[in-house]
Amino acid sequence: MFDRRNFLASLAGFAGALTLPQRLLADLAQAPGKLPDASLYEANEEAYWTELRRQFLIPEDEVYLNNGTVGSSPAPVLRAIFDGYNETEKLAETEPEDYPIWGYAAWNEFRDPLAAFLGCTRDEIAILRNATEANSYIANGLDLQPGDEVLMTDQEHPGGEGPWQLRAKRYGIVVKKVALPKPVPNAAAVLNLFSDAITPRTRVLFFSHITTVTGVVLPARELCALARSKGMLSAVDGAHVTGMMRLNLHELGCDMYTSSPHKWLQAPKGTGFLYVRDEVIDRVWSTIATEGWDARNIRAERFQRIGSSNVPVLWGLRAALQLANQIGLERIERRHRQMADYILKEMLARGVDSWTSPDPALRCAIATVNVPQFQTMEAETWLWKTKKIRIRGGAPSKIRLSTPYYLLRKDVDRFLAAFDEYRHLKHAGKL
Repeated sequence: MFDRRNFLASLAGFAGALTLPQRLLADLAQAPGKLPDASLYEANEEAYWTELRRQFLIPEDEVYLNNGTVGSSPAPVLRAIFDGYNETEKLAETEPEDYPIWGYAAWNEFRDPLAAFLGCTRDEIAILRNATEANSYIANGLDLQPGDEVLMTDQEHPGGEGPWQLRAKRYGIVVKKVALPKPVPNAAAVLNLFSDAITPRTRVLFFSHITTVTGVVLPARELCALARSKGMLSAVDGAHVTGMMRLNLHELGCDMYTSSPHKWLQAPKGTGFLYVRDEVIDRVWSTIATEGWDARNIRAERFQRIGSSNVPVLWGLRAALQLANQIGLERIERRHRQMADYILKEMLARGVDSWTSPDPALRCAIATVNVPQFQTMEAETWLWKTKKIRIRGGAPSKIRLSTPYYLLRKDVDRFLAAFDEYRHLKHAGKL
């Protein structure tokens, strides 16, 4: 039987959905059409970043301190994605066999700027969807025998550790971990832990360039050199690094590197990459097999051949690279460090325990603290529900605070005031 009431309700919902693009486009229209002038940065840095904050759709009354999980794509990136859809959905490619899914294309128009940004060659880069996928390609692609060891830290993300644990359970390799101190005092401590844990069966050194647990910047170059000196492969999970700080893969000396630019580069969700040093590419099997899976002449391109893909997000990735270059990665990294140092200093003044390294070289845009007798998940909920402040908690009493370049000094001060209020209410038994 025809239900007129449900039909009208669904029709109203459909009409409401049609207004969504208009609202989004209206928000984008409010963003400035160009970046603030460089002269403003020289005159007043905070005013420069305040103006740049207008490029993001995050509401002005929200304080976002969790860029370590996911970043917000700014207006230039979103516009590029829409342009990509507008172009590809016309299905008007020049060649009759060309289609906008491009599942078997080289994507050089996207790989070239990415490779230049990362300090490597185009043929060493495969564009994937995230670091988790890229880490799985590495774990599945290397020839390892039962009993061969993969050495990592105890602060790996599940998307980094999981692929190796799966292979261990299925094929009998061994996953070993070194326990990082909280905080890591210096680079030598990390190198000594790894060096002491290496055995004759160790085949791969796998570690996060910046760990997800505490945000410590590990001495990646030195660890890769250690692996090379022992005849082992180095594989680095760099999910947090791209866009947060300068990265030159050839200088780093790693064999493999993965990343998720949707974090600190503010690229679209669903963009990631796998880097494989050219001398190592032929040692890595393809994980997804389609046309070209065994074509060694196309180098790392064979790892990105996964069939039909969402190409407009690659337009957004390219725009994110252009934006970072326009702002200047040196400025971005300097801002990241300044804000992280400020929030860490203020938190330490409140008597918390620092899990962030005291060595400036081992920290950048993440400050992690432990607050004894503090129920972090409860505080995380209270801060968001009552103050519109997002943090990243961890059981039982850890707080990880990310400081993206668009985070303003007044935002940090607002968080600190809210933190003080929460602790006061908790102490007074009012929560």
